[in-house]
Amino acid sequence: MSETREQILEEIKIQGDLVRKLKATKEPKEKIDEEVSRLLALKNKLGEGPSQTQKFVLKTPKGTRDYAPKQMMLRQNVLDKIIAVFKKHGGEAIDTPVFELKEVLTGKYGEDSKLIYDLKDQGGEILSLRYDLTVPLARYLAMNKISNIKRYHIAKVYRRDNPAMTRGRYREFYQCDFDIAGSYDPMLADSECVKIVSEILDTLAIGDYVIKLNHRQLLDGMFEACGVPNDKFRSICSAVDKLDKSPWPEVRKEMIEEKGLLPDTADKIGEYVRLSGDRELIEKLLADEQLKNIPSAVKGLKDMHLLFKYCHIMGLSDKINFDLSLARGLDYYTGVIYECVLKAEPKMLNGCSEEQGTVGSVAGGGRYDNLVGMFDTKGKQVPCVGVSIGVERIFSVLEAKYAADGIKQRTNEVEVMVMSAHKGLHEKRLSILNDLWNQGIKAEHFYKLNPKLLNQLQYCEENQIPLAVVLGDSELEKGKVKLREISTRKEEDVLLANLSDEIKKRLH
Repeated sequence: MSETREQILEEIKIQGDLVRKLKATKEPKEKIDEEVSRLLALKNKLGEGPSQTQKFVLKTPKGTRDYAPKQMMLRQNVLDKIIAVFKKHGGEAIDTPVFELKEVLTGKYGEDSKLIYDLKDQGGEILSLRYDLTVPLARYLAMNKISNIKRYHIAKVYRRDNPAMTRGRYREFYQCDFDIAGSYDPMLADSECVKIVSEILDTLAIGDYVIKLNHRQLLDGMFEACGVPNDKFRSICSAVDKLDKSPWPEVRKEMIEEKGLLPDTADKIGEYVRLSGDRELIEKLLADEQLKNIPSAVKGLKDMHLLFKYCHIMGLSDKINFDLSLARGLDYYTGVIYECVLKAEPKMLNGCSEEQGTVGSVAGGGRYDNLVGMFDTKGKQVPCVGVSIGVERIFSVLEAKYAADGIKQRTNEVEVMVMSAHKGLHEKRLSILNDLWNQGIKAEHFYKLNPKLLNQLQYCEENQIPLAVVLGDSELEKGKVKLREISTRKEEDVLLANLSDEIKKRLH
């Protein structure tokens, strides 16, 4: 039933009062803009929306942002380094649609399923925006009958989450995944994924980090040993997953009051999930009286023992930590799980102080052996293990780091500015530019017939262009130009015929 004009007018009055109150109390601009947008939407219902002369709010949707050239250059540099590591390990790229049939995504994410963005009926298909890149991979493998692949996939995903923009947490964001699909001997592929995470963070040089490791079967065995009913394993796992953000008393309270767990059972879980360490802890748990009679717990611990052995061989011993509080709430994990946390002193990140001495997770993943079988008509399983790099968090950390260090970022990759010392040389500029472009050299010039030489030189300095080709009549008559190094202001006459070679030599 449609609203009457009087009802809409009443809503406009209430919304207008709210906007005025927010402005009076100097609430954050983002919150005010959001409420103003709602007010304008109500006015639109009466045909009183923004006219050509009326001011309206221009903003990105909540949980999203625009990226300026400076930010895009940083992002591309980061992604190029990550892709180089993926390729070094044999990765092949794929892409999938930004939306999937809703039934493909339903039931794969546990409690996080409420964060999926549903779309309206599109020509008889009920669709949802992809929540991650892992479920689309499983659908892709099952649909195309692929049993073995090392794939990487970098693309945007969507979550109807509470955004925390200052911490690199958005509703639309990039994921950067590497997965190994296929039946292989235990922990060989799993340990390589841990190595890939370490290589990427070492390459990006954003600070010290620790890769936390655990095992889903060990968690299930631990729950069984503590007396958790089978039907509560997943919900208790989701509660444990909050220990990286909430203290144990809060998680314990959730287990008892919301999940219906007995206090004694919760206390037993608490004794385990507060443990962390290295191979010695694995040995200790293998001898634990409660766990050693639970087959899934023993299987998980033996896998962890082998994983730590392989990680030690690859020089990762000082980068990894066995942490029983790590749970990763997604339902599809079946084996090893891992999460990488960047360690840092509390500092300002995009204007917001980070808490607890870390900037949170920058990578995560694990083994999911049953997911592909959910899509295969014959239930054929394709074991998989993978990692997702939290590039948005990494972008935010690097932006803050560069700002704190006063590092000026370039927004393009121009290597040479072709400039004229006096009038009438614009056609010669174009001819030389064309030759440089044909040689693969990144070059540009001023879009003016007769620009001032000083303005051209200042442009090079402001945009960190390393070299300039300066044209003058006297040099051109001899078949030469001046090649200038912007930082040192050193100039040298160079034959036009040798110009490309001379530029390449100085660049490299």
